[in-house]
Amino acid sequence: MKKLWDQGYDVNKEVEKFTVGNDYIIDQKLVKYDLFASIAHAKMLHEIGVLSKKELNVAVKGLKKLLVDGVKITVEDEDCHTAIEKALGSIGKKIHTARSRNDQVLTAMRLYEKEELKQIVELISSLEKSLSEKIKLFGKIEIPGYTHMQKAMSTTIKDWLGCFSSACKDDKIIVADALKLIDKSPLGSAAGFGVPMFKVDKKMTAKEMGFSKIIDNPIYCQMSRGKFEAAIIHALSQVMFTLNKLSSDLMLFNMSEFGFVSLPKEFCTGSSIMPQKKNPDVLELVRAKYSVVLGEQFKVQNLIANLLSGYNRDLQLVKEPLFNSVDTTKDCLEIMTLVISNLKVNKDACKKAMTKELFATEGAYKLVKKGVPFREAYKLVSKKFH
Repeated sequence: MKKLWDQGYDVNKEVEKFTVGNDYIIDQKLVKYDLFASIAHAKMLHEIGVLSKKELNVAVKGLKKLLVDGVKITVEDEDCHTAIEKALGSIGKKIHTARSRNDQVLTAMRLYEKEELKQIVELISSLEKSLSEKIKLFGKIEIPGYTHMQKAMSTTIKDWLGCFSSACKDDKIIVADALKLIDKSPLGSAAGFGVPMFKVDKKMTAKEMGFSKIIDNPIYCQMSRGKFEAAIIHALSQVMFTLNKLSSDLMLFNMSEFGFVSLPKEFCTGSSIMPQKKNPDVLELVRAKYSVVLGEQFKVQNLIANLLSGYNRDLQLVKEPLFNSVDTTKDCLEIMTLVISNLKVNKDACKKAMTKELFATEGAYKLVKKGVPFREAYKLVSKKFH
């Protein structure tokens, strides 16, 4: 099959390979969503008189069959849109009416993003549940609180793990805000300047696909590409920041010098040279992947900078950082939920660490309650430790 933009000549093979890149591979993630959007678009084309009832039935039947059978994308196809059109046969040539690959990919991306963000909210809730269950079991155990990497004041397992539970609640709000931002259908904007000659019903297709509203300005549809993805990845980076902090704490408290918590041996890896080692590699990788997601955010923000407001091919490169960020965040949430569910707390080690300096501030306040000004009480207590 010729390109969707075929104008009677063949593209240089090296140029084709370079411009297509790995889109034909990563677009596999978008096939399902492009098919959903195509069904909605076909129904709208029937409503405005472009497709007959018979043609609509053929198109919808074919699209639903592809949802079951799948679609193979080749480098010659360039992307999922061409592959789907080719797989549909003759009716495929007609349902491209009143749309462009530009609003096709935008719509598929937004549908993908909506579904993935909802799943991420659920995964955060699962982590939050695991934290709560661990707090119920060990929450009353006292442990040292640290500032400047030094013992500071007494705290509890409840407050320590509870801070991550609180972070999860905020992370769900942040992700939900990103979801609310992107919940707008771009279908009908075509290449970014609307569709001449046809009065497309953007509200109809938006409703069919489950969007809460539409993007009215067709140029803004293209401008939102990359802008919305950067906002999504920023939200995911906040989730990953929480996991980064949690993994850092767990690694520290898992050290033999602390021993407050421990991981099952099945969660640890060994050393190729040191027989005694049980390494928390899983936590180290979660810690590092925060930086990976942060890097993807900067990548997208740099890719979209200094572009004109219409479509530019640079935007093709936004997809992979988004997919990577979503997959990374989901994987890390799942593995950290598993880690927390299997985490052990060593009550004896925690108790042993509760040394007298942790109660210095408490001692100062006892003097304050007796009428001693705080600054004098502070100095009196300080002399005991210096």
